[in-house]
Amino acid sequence: MTVTALVIALVVIVVIAAVVIRYLLQQQRRRTELREHFGPEYDHAVETYGEQDRAEKELAQRQERVAALHIHTLQPEESRRYSERWRQVQTRFVDDPERAIQDADHLCAEVMEARGYPMGDFEQRAADISVDHPSVVEHYRTAHAIAQRADNGDASTEELRQAMVHYRTLFEDLIQIEARVENAA
Repeated sequence: MTVTALVIALVVIVVIAAVVIRYLLQQQRRRTELREHFGPEYDHAVETYGEQDRAEKELAQRQERVAALHIHTLQPEESRRYSERWRQVQTRFVDDPERAIQDADHLCAEVMEARGYPMGDFEQRAADISVDHPSVVEHYRTAHAIAQRADNGDASTEELRQAMVHYRTLFEDLIQIEARVENAA
């Protein structure tokens, strides 16, 4: 092998190694960004999809999907109206917890829809919400599961109380996001 051929071979090896290293670093950066953005939802996705690469692909697709939607903040009057309705739902809990849980579920869905989230099936709504509200999506899932059990008469009063707390956490996060955006403008 000539010196020129050896140099060319070494250059090719270095270039290939550089490309591989760059790819691996990009993958690690993407993984870190997704993990930081989604928090516990990242782990939920890995558990759901069974492998890290599939979960990361799904999370990235969620971000792309939600970026294409027209999500917007509520007008202050809308926020006040929804907040008043939430107070009514909470008050109703004392006399009719099952109905209050149904109302809380519907009200949260209504707020999401008013903000521009599509109202597909529950899993799609949870996936969409996870992009902008990753810290509360698990509250939404837990509350919804309890609400489904309540529909079948299989939820205790304590579970219904817990569902109401979970729905309140989601609801308040949806409303607080508007407040932060409005204050930043």
